[in-house]
Amino acid sequence: MRLQPMQAHRPRRATLSFVVITVALDLLAFGIIIPVLPRLVQEFLGGETISAAQLYGLFGLTWALTQFIGAPVLGALSDAVGRRPVILLSNLALGLDYLLMAVAPGVGWLLAGRAVGGLASSSFTTAFAYVADVTDADRRAAGFGVIGAAFAFGFIAGPALGGVLGAVDLRLPFWVAAGLCLANAVYGIFVLPESLPRDLRTPFTWRKANPVAALRLLRSNTEVFRVAVVLFLSSLAHEVFPAVFVLYAGHRYEWDQLTIGFALAGVGVASAAVQGGLVRRVVARLGERRTMMAGLVCGAAGALLFGIAPSGAWIWLAIPVAALWGLFGPAAQGLMTQRIAASDQGRLQGALTSLRGVSGLIGPVLFTASFAAGVSQPGPSIAWGAPFFVAVILLLLALVAIAKREFAAGKADLRATRGFGEGPLPTRHRA
Repeated sequence: MRLQPMQAHRPRRATLSFVVITVALDLLAFGIIIPVLPRLVQEFLGGETISAAQLYGLFGLTWALTQFIGAPVLGALSDAVGRRPVILLSNLALGLDYLLMAVAPGVGWLLAGRAVGGLASSSFTTAFAYVADVTDADRRAAGFGVIGAAFAFGFIAGPALGGVLGAVDLRLPFWVAAGLCLANAVYGIFVLPESLPRDLRTPFTWRKANPVAALRLLRSNTEVFRVAVVLFLSSLAHEVFPAVFVLYAGHRYEWDQLTIGFALAGVGVASAAVQGGLVRRVVARLGERRTMMAGLVCGAAGALLFGIAPSGAWIWLAIPVAALWGLFGPAAQGLMTQRIAASDQGRLQGALTSLRGVSGLIGPVLFTASFAAGVSQPGPSIAWGAPFFVAVILLLLALVAIAKREFAAGKADLRATRGFGEGPLPTRHRA
């Protein structure tokens, strides 16, 4: 059964634009510090590279763990007090956090700032819940797609701007990131209305807000649980890019940092185009489930091309194919929001963020290990593409799970049409 949010309290359309801008600016601020944070850590350690690399791994782990813990807390909190205060306070916290990192006297302060940043950035879950509040069910996947495009924009523009600012001063990107977040918080105070009516709010309890309880919510509905499993497999497969792409391209094709940067920018631009413009049209034509299948097929094809590419030119062919993988996520989230009550949308998005956090913990280990095993073979060898082949296997497993459910649904409809079922024919939903 589809559970729809109430339509009576519908914020004006402009508020969705503000949430998109909020996500884009937060990701821009996040991206700005990417090129300079490792160098700042290295500077605090006297320029020693190996120790800096090992310590920076702890920074990544801290970020993932705090997001895993914080996402369900902020999601449940937004279900209790509304989306507006959580979004605004998170923006404020991020701004203050970047200020702390800008004046940090030592590496311990930077690590503490990274932990606070991971918690505050968990507000992305609230942004997704806001989209669920203010969009109708049949337009929700498109709304999530626009948020995905905002993510892509932040990851495209942020590192580029951070590199320029960092060339002036390593701490300048942190000051700019703080300014973006604080300005966004002030702007939101004046233009962002609440999206969740008081009669749809649920009391906050730590029993609901812990990560295990948040993940348990995904099991409360069979359909949601199945899609969540597929979403986890897809998220885990996607970790191959941040985990090994830079190392892979440098080792196999001898690309320099500039070429790799252009390639990553190409991935971001193509992903933004798919999620910002193509998702709505494809979902309207195919429905959520078949759109998910199309996205997984393209993701598997793209990952396969990355893995077998005999030359760097093939990577440019693989990028637009892999970008169509972006059809999957918005369609999957749109489908799940239709099975969860409006009062639990924050908890749902918190659970999904925690699920991605788990994939973020597993993925780097899985793909760096498979990359190390592949490059240990004398080359050039197709084994060098081992991590991308692992990603293909994960996506095929996800595709089988979705296709099996679609086939079962089709058989059920066929039996009903031929008169084998009792009672009236079931209504066939596009999803």
